[in-house]
Amino acid sequence: MGKFGGFGGGGNIQQLMKQAQKMQEDVQKAQEELENTEITAESGGGLVEVTITGKKALVAIKIKPEAVDPDDIEMLEDLIIAAINDAYKLADEEAEKLMGPFAGGMGGLF
Repeated sequence: MGKFGGFGGGGNIQQLMKQAQKMQEDVQKAQEELENTEITAESGGGLVEVTITGKKALVAIKIKPEAVDPDDIEMLEDLIIAAINDAYKLADEEAEKLMGPFAGGMGGLF
């Protein structure tokens, strides 16, 4: 098979290196786009609204006054949790859309 063990000449290795570098640049661009993407989700018909980045960093929570019932704090807590979980789900979907071609089965690691 020749002295390169069946991999061909050095030109193939250079081509693979170029492809790997381009993929790395594409992954970096997709990660930057995720970081700059803001995702908003709500619960309770808009009583609670949360905004996160595509990397799941919480950047804002908005709570309408009518959501605050001193006798039922648990409902407000549940609304906040529901909105955050929905935002995380949307962030996962966005990450899959942007990173899917690069993930290769890595799932939610991004």
